[in-house]
Amino acid sequence: MSRKASPRKLPANYMDVVYRRAEGLAFHDNDKGLTVLDVENTGFYNRIAQRFFHRPRVSHIALDKYGTALWRLLDGERSVFCLVQEMKAAFPDEEDRMLDRCVQFLHTLEVNRFIRH
Repeated sequence: MSRKASPRKLPANYMDVVYRRAEGLAFHDNDKGLTVLDVENTGFYNRIAQRFFHRPRVSHIALDKYGTALWRLLDGERSVFCLVQEMKAAFPDEEDRMLDRCVQFLHTLEVNRFIRH
């Protein structure tokens, strides 16, 4: 018997949610000015993969220009609505797709525990 994943419960108004970066997550800017997240691979299975399959202890996740801009805006004070508005102002040519892009990116960051609300 397979278990279906329960649907994610969103707050009453998602646009009012305020996200902040996860504590202890290291990040830096690369030579192109894009943000790179440094994620330490911990846990039993990661240690096995590191030892026998020569997997890295730290993964470096490079963000694109949209992800970098949004990451820099995540200060724990701005709501999703404010984030989307600022992203629309920063990238006017992508204004019609920015809401979907931001919500999907925030969801991905939240699933991977890079941000919290």
